[in-house]
Amino acid sequence: MITKLNHIGIAVENLKNHLPFYRDVLNLEFKGTDIVPEQKVKVAMFRVGEVQIELLEPTSPESPIAKFIGKKGEGIHHIAYQSDNIEADIKEIIAKNIRMIDEKPREGAHGTKIAFLHPKSSGKVLTELCQVGEE
Repeated sequence: MITKLNHIGIAVENLKNHLPFYRDVLNLEFKGTDIVPEQKVKVAMFRVGEVQIELLEPTSPESPIAKFIGKKGEGIHHIAYQSDNIEADIKEIIAKNIRMIDEKPREGAHGTKIAFLHPKSSGKVLTELCQVGEE
């Protein structure tokens, strides 16, 4: 079941250009970086209250984030909702005739399992389910 908003993903061309704003201007708690080879992305996480801000830098021109930036520029990429059982939530969503990009969870940053709903099924908002793993 969906339990809360987990994070907001923001596509950026270069993490180094944006880290100072979130860390030094907004004074958000910096949680560290991670590389997700499958997604061809480097991630920086910040915590603000119960929600995280996830900055996403492409590590390859073939990265979905690189393609997003090429089409739309830097900015909000997705909203992620935390699930306590991602497999069950995916099955329930599919049963409701909602189109998924991922019909099975895959590995995300910081030990999470993730799955994306197709934006055509969620009001043109790329929506992610994530189940927090053990770091």
